[in-house]
Amino acid sequence: MSDLENKKAEEAPKKRPYNLREKKEKKAAYRSLIRPELADELYDKILNIVVVQKKYKDPDYSAKDLAKELKTNTRYLSAVVNSRFGMNYSCLLNEYRVKDALHLLTDKRYADKNVEEISAMVGFANRQSFYAAFYKNVGETPNGYRKKHADSKK
Repeated sequence: MSDLENKKAEEAPKKRPYNLREKKEKKAAYRSLIRPELADELYDKILNIVVVQKKYKDPDYSAKDLAKELKTNTRYLSAVVNSRFGMNYSCLLNEYRVKDALHLLTDKRYADKNVEEISAMVGFANRQSFYAAFYKNVGETPNGYRKKHADSKK
């Protein structure tokens, strides 16, 4: 390759799998308007509902539903999720779904289930969103993860 071709190859942005994009830091004024006590209270309630009650397993559970359950609005909910969890609402749900999927993919009791069935069990609406979220959180595909862990147990 010539020097010009090398330079172009270096400058071209790397194509990331599953259309994943770099996270951009945004400054939203309303995030700082929430009282810290209210933010703490909402944070605890969000953890209780999403994690303890496992609402993340419902593919139709929206931020609007959670806000209604918390008796707040989606803007406050979003601000708390962004500031306390460091991600948006859908990423929060997907993180817990992927953690659940990690256990199911390596559990012998679910060895007969295919990846699509496991993705539905943990709350993903479709295969593509499962693969994208899994790759973003784990760095490999669900099938690759399952094979690697099946081989290591032998």
